[in-house]
Amino acid sequence: MAIKEESSTPAVGGKGLQAGALGLVGNIVIGLGAVAPAYSLAATLGYVVLHVGEKSPSMFALAFIPMLLVAFAYKELSEDTPDCGTTFTWGTKAFGPWIGWIGGWGLAVSAIIVLANVAEIAAVYLFYFVGLDSLAESFLAPLLLGSFFILAMTLVSARGIVVSERIQNVLIGIQFFMLFLVSIVALVRVYAGNAGSQAIMPSLSWLWPSGLDSSAIAAAVILCIFIYWGWDACLAVGEETKDPGRTPGIAAVVTTLILVFTYVLVAFAVQAFSGFGDTGIGLNNPENTDDVLTHLGNSVAGPIVASLLLLTISVSALSSTQTTILPTARGTLSMAVYEALPKRFASVHPRYMTPAFGTIVMGVSALGFYMLLSFLSENSLADSVASLGLAVAFYYAITAYSCVWYFRRTLFTSARHLFMRGIFPLLGALSMTWAFLQSASDMIKPDYGFTTFGPLGGVFVIGVGMLVLGIPLMLLCFAFGTKRFFRGETLNATTEVKVPDVY
Repeated sequence: MAIKEESSTPAVGGKGLQAGALGLVGNIVIGLGAVAPAYSLAATLGYVVLHVGEKSPSMFALAFIPMLLVAFAYKELSEDTPDCGTTFTWGTKAFGPWIGWIGGWGLAVSAIIVLANVAEIAAVYLFYFVGLDSLAESFLAPLLLGSFFILAMTLVSARGIVVSERIQNVLIGIQFFMLFLVSIVALVRVYAGNAGSQAIMPSLSWLWPSGLDSSAIAAAVILCIFIYWGWDACLAVGEETKDPGRTPGIAAVVTTLILVFTYVLVAFAVQAFSGFGDTGIGLNNPENTDDVLTHLGNSVAGPIVASLLLLTISVSALSSTQTTILPTARGTLSMAVYEALPKRFASVHPRYMTPAFGTIVMGVSALGFYMLLSFLSENSLADSVASLGLAVAFYYAITAYSCVWYFRRTLFTSARHLFMRGIFPLLGALSMTWAFLQSASDMIKPDYGFTTFGPLGGVFVIGVGMLVLGIPLMLLCFAFGTKRFFRGETLNATTEVKVPDVY
């Protein structure tokens, strides 16, 4: 039944979500917010430089290629099947219920891991911004404030997609303004010759990964996968977007293009202004590895800008806290609609039209993971960040393989279909598979990261362990659920997905 455009009542989709609430810009904002570019750069740029030196811009460009190839897979699948379950739904339609379920779990694992870390970062940098350094470096204060942020953003996410988008507009605006301001000023000073003796002139050779071995490239790429991760959030809110068969796919591609331009620009600015010395703001100074951005901001434009960068990173992490909860809760909604999870997850709040129960469960799960790792050790929390790339590469690969297999019968009907549904997604899937396997083989070594579990590296144990945990959970859903999903009765290659026909 068509929904009249002039109606003041929000349109309700097939799963009870608010249909047509987001436009293209709002969809892109959700994707960028989930990535949290300022926080992602602050957390990883120094470590990328540690692995590959001056070639870090090439790693951002190199990691962008499989991201773009995977984004094409997301675009094709979302146009055919605009479902908020994304990887879960597409993996099930392509390969069956077991692969689909574990793909959905990979997405959830990524969210749980990152939520623990962004909440911690948001709290620590906010303390630094207000000058409470002693609280930032304590154990209890960041834990309490980070926990509050998780709970607060969970409640905001449960209140509705429109409220979430409006908050994200402000948070994203702050991030990009500060990143571009500092980067442009830094490059202008370098070319003007007043950036200091440590500065070096940018070189196009920074964009080519020559002279690097496969382990260094894999380590850097898996870090770069982390800083790109999140753009697919715009696909998970596709059912709440105008023209769901077209807009989310375009938003995914545009989001990745914005990110690669921003990351390469910032990397060039940081390297050119800071240089590679082992003292002061030099990138080989171990004291700068954890956060090169605020050190750069202080040198480029003084303590005020450095202080604003601290606030920007906090805001960025807080932004990601909210936009990570949004898509994951909608993923559990889709899984429950098709009876892959308990029916309670399929409930939608009658007023806010959000998967309120799934949103709260996701927030509480992230809170529990955060507190567990915090009490284990600070190093465990740090290693969980390094492990995140494994989960991301895992479910991105499943998505890209699903695109190729699902569309296998139409690949040779046109040149466009061959490349957009076949060759490009397959190359993206193979790239993600290589990154996962190469990184896992490196991470399993006990000297990788800060923690160990017997003869195994802590990064490997956290990353692979969280993925493997999905197997017993899946078996529990099979044992105590309706079993209709696992028999292929509720969702298969020919199932009409439960989304609205008209927005």
